Amino acid sequence: MTTVPATISAELAGCDCPPGPVIDDVAAQDVARVFKALGDPTRVKLLSMIVANSSGEMCVCDLTDPVGLSQPTVSHHLRLLADAGLVVREQRGRWAYYRPTTGALSDAVGALSAAAS
Repeated sequence: MTTVPATISAELAGCDCPPGPVIDDVAAQDVARVFKALGDPTRVKLLSMIVANSSGEMCVCDLTDPVGLSQPTVSHHLRLLADAGLVVREQRGRWAYYRPTTGALSDAVGALSAAAS
C-alpha cells in the first residue's frame, strides 16, 4: 500500500503561481445540479434521444420503450433533467413533451472553464 505524504514538499510550497478565480457557492451548486443529472446513464440516453430527434422534441410515451423502463420512472428521470435546466417540459393533454435547452450544459462547462483559466 502506498502512503501519501502528510506535508507538501518544499518545492511545491514555494510555488509563486497566482491563484485563479474560484467558482462561487451558488454557481457550484448550479454546475453540480447539471452534472448530477447527467450522472445516470439512463438520463444521458434520454437527453441524447431528445436532442437527436428531428422534430426537436419527444413525448414521454415515445421514451419508455427505448430505455426499457416504466412511464413513471422515465418521467422521474425527465423531471431531474428539467430541474437541472437541460430540457423543458410542455404538457399537451395527458402527455408531456420534452425539448432540449441550449444553455444549462454550456453554462456549466463555461463556469468550470472560467475557474480553470
